[in-house]
Amino acid sequence: MIRIQELELPVGADIDEIKKAAAKIIDVSPADFENFELARESIDSRHKNRIRMKYTVDVSVCSGEEAIILRNAGGKVSVVEKYVYAPPYPKRNSVFRPIIAGFGPAGMFAALLLAEAGYKPLIFERGEDVDARAADVDEFWRSKILNTESNIQFGEGGAGAFSDGKLTTGIKDPRVREVLNRLCEFGAPPEIKYSAKPHIGTDRLPKVVKNMRNEIIRRGGEVKFNIKIDDIYAANGAIHGVSAVNTKTGEKYDSETDCLILATGHSARDTVETLYKRGVKMEQKAFSVGVRIEHPQELINKAQYGKEYNNAYLGAAEYKLSNHPVHGRGAYTFCMCPGGIVVNAASEESGVVVNGMSVYARDGENANSAVLAGIEPDFFDGGGLFAGVEFQKSLEKAAFAAGGGGYAVPGQLLCDFIAGKATAKFGSVKPTCPTGVAPSNLRKILPEYVTNTIFGGIAAFDKKLPGFALPDAVLSAPETRSSSPLRILRDEFFGSSILGLYPCGEGAGYAGGIVSAAVDGIKVAEVVLEDAGFRD
Repeated sequence: MIRIQELELPVGADIDEIKKAAAKIIDVSPADFENFELARESIDSRHKNRIRMKYTVDVSVCSGEEAIILRNAGGKVSVVEKYVYAPPYPKRNSVFRPIIAGFGPAGMFAALLLAEAGYKPLIFERGEDVDARAADVDEFWRSKILNTESNIQFGEGGAGAFSDGKLTTGIKDPRVREVLNRLCEFGAPPEIKYSAKPHIGTDRLPKVVKNMRNEIIRRGGEVKFNIKIDDIYAANGAIHGVSAVNTKTGEKYDSETDCLILATGHSARDTVETLYKRGVKMEQKAFSVGVRIEHPQELINKAQYGKEYNNAYLGAAEYKLSNHPVHGRGAYTFCMCPGGIVVNAASEESGVVVNGMSVYARDGENANSAVLAGIEPDFFDGGGLFAGVEFQKSLEKAAFAAGGGGYAVPGQLLCDFIAGKATAKFGSVKPTCPTGVAPSNLRKILPEYVTNTIFGGIAAFDKKLPGFALPDAVLSAPETRSSSPLRILRDEFFGSSILGLYPCGEGAGYAGGIVSAAVDGIKVAEVVLEDAGFRD
């Protein structure tokens, strides 16, 4: 196939116009295309008065592809091989079923690959299925009664199921294409294959998740909800089984296995502590804490798109900003949710955690994003392996108290945050968190080095995106679960210090979003298929 890059067209160009532009580049007629696929679509908004769409397309023609490549050598035209994922030949030979702990992106994609290879994985998910989980989240928002086992962090689909469903990633692994292809196969919007900033939306993710689960079951896999692994059985340095408990009834289960894929997510603190007690080797890693900031979505649209700010084709504008001072701690935005809401993503009693969520349409009044400050392990010098976890917990409990003790999120106007005074009432930006936002002083919750970093970051962001430092912008805190403060060590075969136990995904410290977690799940499943970790 031929890849044609950097096609530039006006906003709203249809597929026929894109085909004509591509045909013109390689001097053929659109009728000569045997196949035509969009490979990438992005918005070029550098010139606010002349916003353009940019496309990369893959085409095949009836004849003469080699000649086309030759006469366009060094330009926008190149040869491209169509990507086809080929899993390794299965060599695993065991009487035991592989067990997977956690049914978020890492666990789901690991389970899918193993099921398709005929290994009938047994999956334990501590939370509810995605529909019951949604009901539990709605009940939490309504009654402020938290289900600590079924919430925005725990349950089928993982934490990403209650977010924007954002699929952007910084990793370059070719398996990213396989993840996007499979998500589309199970019901995700087809544009995620070519959009520069793909997303599914929290309203569409449940369908995708359920379809994937059903395929795993059809292939012989088994998914058990409300079952949490509370211990492991190991002897002679190898996994022999797991102990699990029903989170509703308290009933205990033992399951024998020689393969445990640990994909529990970044909030399963109790599971990580249990593994540490059983001798699984871990280390501290860098993580981040900070706030969520809410602006009117229209303000972001105008800053990014100028006079095209209300163009429906462009949709809700996004941003990704960072500030790296020469002498000082850096700040950055994370998991920006256009047209979304801020949510309380708590998973432990008497704690508050903020996160963002958007539906597919991204048609809410506000935009929100995390503004985070990095925390390095040496900050906790001498504090022990779990010092970062304890730090997170302390912020979450302080926020719970500041919010009045009823899961309201503490919030503050940006102008008051800058002035260092408590907010009395909110202004033109209406806070969106369903459990409520209590006017507070976030400088009383977050450490000074974090608030100073955020302050410096916001000032720098305002120069890049005018209006970011809107005085009435609402800050809420704390955002503590962007990543895990721990990494479970693994070797070249993705195995931990206990043979047959494979740490995987965000909770193990090897991913940072839906796609990277899914890719990690695939990679771990490949090792299990090949039985690589058990070779001499």
